[in-house]
Amino acid sequence: MHGREGIARKMVEPIPEAELIEGVRRGDPAAFEALVGRYLRRAHALALRLLGHPEDAEDLVQEVFMTVLEKIDTFEPGRPFGPWFFQILRNRGANLRAYRARRATLPLTDELRSARSSPVDDLLRSELRTQLESALEELPERQRLIVRLFEVDGFSGAEIAEALGMKPATVRWNLHQARKRLRASLTRIRGEETPR
Repeated sequence: MHGREGIARKMVEPIPEAELIEGVRRGDPAAFEALVGRYLRRAHALALRLLGHPEDAEDLVQEVFMTVLEKIDTFEPGRPFGPWFFQILRNRGANLRAYRARRATLPLTDELRSARSSPVDDLLRSELRTQLESALEELPERQRLIVRLFEVDGFSGAEIAEALGMKPATVRWNLHQARKRLRASLTRIRGEETPR
């Protein structure tokens, strides 16, 4: 009986944050999910205060968690994680507010949009589309599906998780990994297509 109580106690004790961060550095999706779980509610509340719109707040929080995942190796061990995380969130939120303010002052009309398109632009877009399709084909099937749902069809991370029967953190992890692979593939494809 004592053994079971000890196991149950260990199961409910929170994992130290330093262990979670080390897990994320090693590429453990469960560690990333646990870290997200600890900060998600507060991050969303702050993002909502910064931006004022629930959809914008959700997008910002997802972007910040992806940034944290990409930059986790720059986080200094032994320092508190929260201040570093929330600083990134505040900076991104301020940048997004400034961007929205600039965009609101210069609306792009349909005439301006069509005037900017030239045959050269159309050709470049076509070449980029072909390169992107080649890079997408190199992804594992699940990551390719997640990227298409998110980037092309406009699904949110939560909608993809629900549609694919996955946890939202798993969707974010796969999206992050897919983007890294796409960047590497596109760099290689562009290098191969550059005349020597």
